Amino acid sequence: MTPNEKVISTFETRVRQLLLRFQELKKENGELYAMISKNEECINDLKAKLSQQERDYNSLKMARMLEITDGDLDGAKARLQKLIRDVNKCIAVLSDEK
Repeated sequence: MTPNEKVISTFETRVRQLLLRFQELKKENGELYAMISKNEECINDLKAKLSQQERDYNSLKMARMLEITDGDLDGAKARLQKLIRDVNKCIAVLSDEK
C-alpha cells in the first residue's frame, strides 16, 4: 500500500466515523426535543391545575368570609360591609383614573 492509499484509507475511516457520530447525535437531538416537548406539556398541565386550585381556594376563602353561623351574624354583617366598602373604594379609584 502506498502512502497516498494509506492517507485515503485513513480519511475514509474518519469520514465513516464522523457520519456514525452524526447519526448518533441526530438521534439524541430528536430524543431531547421529544423530552422538552413532554416536559413543556407537563408544565402547562401543572400551571392549569395550579390556576384551578387558586380559583378554588379563593372561592372557599370568600365562602368562609360570608359564612353565617348563629352566633356570628353581627361579625358576618361587619365583614360584608367591609367588603362592600373595599369594592366601592376600588370603583372610586378606577373612576378617578379615567
